[in-house]
Amino acid sequence: MLKYAIIGTGWITGTYIGGAMKDDRWELAAVYSRSYDKGRSFADQYLSAAHGNPIRIYTSLEDMSKDPQIDAVYIASPNRFHVEQSRLMLEAGKHVICEKPIAIRSEDLIELTRLADSKGLVYMEAIMMEHQPQIRVLKEAVDRIGEIYTAHIDFSQLSSKYQLYKDGKNPNIFNPAMCTGALEDLGVYNFYALIELFGVPDRIDVVPLFLNTGADGAGQVVCTYHKDDRPDLQVTVTYSKVGQSRLGSQIMGDKGTITIESISQLTGMNLYDNKGAVTALWGNEEKNTLMGREAADFARYILDPQGTKEEYDYIRQQSLKVCRLMEQIREKGGIRFKADGV
Repeated sequence: MLKYAIIGTGWITGTYIGGAMKDDRWELAAVYSRSYDKGRSFADQYLSAAHGNPIRIYTSLEDMSKDPQIDAVYIASPNRFHVEQSRLMLEAGKHVICEKPIAIRSEDLIELTRLADSKGLVYMEAIMMEHQPQIRVLKEAVDRIGEIYTAHIDFSQLSSKYQLYKDGKNPNIFNPAMCTGALEDLGVYNFYALIELFGVPDRIDVVPLFLNTGADGAGQVVCTYHKDDRPDLQVTVTYSKVGQSRLGSQIMGDKGTITIESISQLTGMNLYDNKGAVTALWGNEEKNTLMGREAADFARYILDPQGTKEEYDYIRQQSLKVCRLMEQIREKGGIRFKADGV
């Protein structure tokens, strides 16, 4: 049995716990919150995830890192704290799965990856699509639609915090001091899909849309791939936290088109031939199921390091590629964070 702790008590943490409950190798052992009462209230909702054992509440990350009964930590705090909290837990000998973006700077990701390796620990980004069987289905379908010259990858979801922003508040998701915005919160999923399907682009053109807080509320990146020194494929990537998309993503080949309702989950996928006949590739699934596969792979990487080495190395390489591409996008788009060293 692997005992894990959580940092962060938002809705995404509850979803992860629900996913981990689908795997009997995981037991929720501790919750960190700046407020003991909030932590206790949150933990009491998930007593079944602890298999009848008490869930400890910590208001000090240092104290939690020293708990010898904690094997692993799931981090879902604001982006700005991901690196320092990951470092603390890795140095204390805990395996770490950290919500996206795992790091803002690639140099931090490389440093922490080396730290984890030196201690024989697993350190990975929590990205659902990398752990779903439908990613293979999508790749096989891409091979069936002929020559691909254009694609549109979109994740635009109106933020639940948007009204706070409209009311003159500065919620974390629209606060550059928290190292976030539309690119880091939603765009990251698009670029995972982009790199999985097409690799790293040869050229990027970036058009961000800034809010009055300084955060990017939406953006567009045109990714161009070259073959024989000429443009061969163009993928338009769009993302927004100030509007809700209803069309999803599509990949257009000369023999057919693939549509994807949710690029982050790779669900609602269909293939259309040139006559309009449709073949369903993958339907919809509960998010707990999707995150359950992620939690299951985290356990496999910990418990069977030799048997999963190739797979684990691959997802880490993907994380680094995405991190580096996001750095380039921020640089070209003038996206700056008001945080020390970022």
